Amino acid sequence: MIVVTSVEAQSRFGELIDRAQREPIEITRRGRPVAYVVSEHDLRELGDVRRRREEAVRWYASYRRATAASPEAAALTDEDIDRLVHELR
Repeated sequence: MIVVTSVEAQSRFGELIDRAQREPIEITRRGRPVAYVVSEHDLRELGDVRRRREEAVRWYASYRRATAASPEAAALTDEDIDRLVHELR
């Protein structure tokens, strides 16, 4: 990843936009990362990953609520779960 200072980014902005189509650019101020320039494609991919993660979290929360109400699930030991997982493989 290319790393440039904020001052350098101001003077080379057009070039950085072109370079961002190939790889993200990190912009620093006083030696610390403060921003990134990424392509539109990369930003869409990040949004898709975030959306899928949020969906997985909602599904898991729903699953936990459903299984918490099940007395059979509450009675399972770690050994039972290990055995079931290995049977499914």
